[in-house]
Amino acid sequence: MKPNNSLLIAGLAATLAGSALYAAKPAAVPPVPRIAPPALGSETIREVTRDLSDDSFEGRGPGTAGEDKTIAYIIQRFKAAGLKPGNKGSWVQEVPLLEIEGKNFSGLAVKAGGQTLQFANGSDIVAGSYRAAPRTQLDDAPLVFVGYGINAPELGWNDYAGLDMKGKIAVILVNDPDYENADESGPFKGRRMTYYGRWIYKFEEAARQGAAGALIVHDTYPAAYGWQVVNSSWSGPQLFIDSKGGGMDQTQVNGWIQKPVAEAVLKASGQDLATLSARAKQRGFKAVPLGSTASLSFDNTIRRSKSHNVIGIQPGRKRPNEYVLYTGHWDHLGRCTPDKTGDDICNGAIDNATGIGAMVTLAQANVKAGAADRSQVFLAVTLEESGLLGSRYYAENPVYPLARTVGGVNMDGVAPGSPSRDVAVTGGDKNQLTRYLQVAMKTMGFYQTPEDHPERGHYYRSDHFSFAKLGVPMFAVGRGSDWVNGGKAAGEAAGETYVRNDYHQPSDEYDPKWDWSGAVQEMQLYYVLGRSLAMTRDWPNWHKGDEFRLVRDRSRAGVK
Repeated sequence: MKPNNSLLIAGLAATLAGSALYAAKPAAVPPVPRIAPPALGSETIREVTRDLSDDSFEGRGPGTAGEDKTIAYIIQRFKAAGLKPGNKGSWVQEVPLLEIEGKNFSGLAVKAGGQTLQFANGSDIVAGSYRAAPRTQLDDAPLVFVGYGINAPELGWNDYAGLDMKGKIAVILVNDPDYENADESGPFKGRRMTYYGRWIYKFEEAARQGAAGALIVHDTYPAAYGWQVVNSSWSGPQLFIDSKGGGMDQTQVNGWIQKPVAEAVLKASGQDLATLSARAKQRGFKAVPLGSTASLSFDNTIRRSKSHNVIGIQPGRKRPNEYVLYTGHWDHLGRCTPDKTGDDICNGAIDNATGIGAMVTLAQANVKAGAADRSQVFLAVTLEESGLLGSRYYAENPVYPLARTVGGVNMDGVAPGSPSRDVAVTGGDKNQLTRYLQVAMKTMGFYQTPEDHPERGHYYRSDHFSFAKLGVPMFAVGRGSDWVNGGKAAGEAAGETYVRNDYHQPSDEYDPKWDWSGAVQEMQLYYVLGRSLAMTRDWPNWHKGDEFRLVRDRSRAGVK
């Protein structure tokens, strides 16, 4: 779960929106089913949160004895709730992992303008490889300034147009071209970050273009975090999905350079970073070969392991081959840095034992209500804290075809506390699920809270994103901070206290004194949203021009 101070707790992200049919001609849009919020108790979410955050689970670290105990526990709760095994008779999906740790970094050497510039690892550059190769070495690779490194055909934007990037290193600006706009005007939604602004997209696109390397220019304001965050995140072992090719379709090197480093390199190359950055904001920008080269090398220690997703299903009674997802991550940080008392277990009570408790509660409620028209899949994923790897693996290797997955609800931190008057939403109005959310809000008496810090890209930092990226619309909403008991002051104070004191700390522990009434309200909202999708013939899509519309259209094109 990722922090967002405007929400009750860190990482509660967002919603996607409304409804339309996949058809060559406009068709009548089915009405949103009217689903009444069920009468839910807090017993299950309380028990599951307490149990999964007990010290005996050792912080639920993937690949540890804590994982084994967690998986067995979730299976037992899914069985007791009345679900069926969700993976061809099995409760689990194995997730193969690749760990790469870079060592013996050479730093970066740039030959430009008849001189050689040297930049130190850690202070000037951080880099790593996504490839399972024992050594990474680039010698005199040509540097190309590619602006924001975006190829968005739906927007008529391609920073790589006409380029052959084989053997070359892309120098890329962080964020997207209109991030400085105060509102959401512009092809890339202005101040609101799109996926094209995220660093992970830039590395993926550089690989698709055949680049040997990709270096993002760090700038604190458009990145929304300082260099120390980049440095710490890229230090030590890095986890990836272990693909059959061992990541050989990726660039040899991905990394970041400080903005002054980029300024120095471009100046020595006869260019100016500010001038090129301004040009890169304009449609029709052409990439600029810098006439300079870069060299760097490091060794890689490679380890392989595995973790597991847990999958249960309630088969649909009318259209069992159409699926609605409930997702949430079971993992946390395991053993971590000890606090001043010596406690070194990051228990992850709120993040995200509560989400699994909510999932079990919703399984119980749906089984009690009887099968919906569509099948409902309950997916407890691993490795969210390591980069959404469990949800990514399922999305790339789905048990149930994504083309027949309608959408779903992600639950990342169902915090205790008061019920709220508002619903917290991040990501903006991206798709046609909005219509369902609006009906649910009216039914339950909510209003919608504007997103805090849309420039930080919180939408792309929880498990719903793994499915959105491959075209499946997902709700990722939560109750907001306008508490019934205490108003915004109380709700915002609770959220800020959690982020400041407990987020990813040993103190994120179960408290028997917690008030669960707000969590019950939030679970009722999740039930209404998920059950609504499971009781309609509608196939919500992304809005035209959204970065995920094209992949959904292609996915659904062959489905009758």
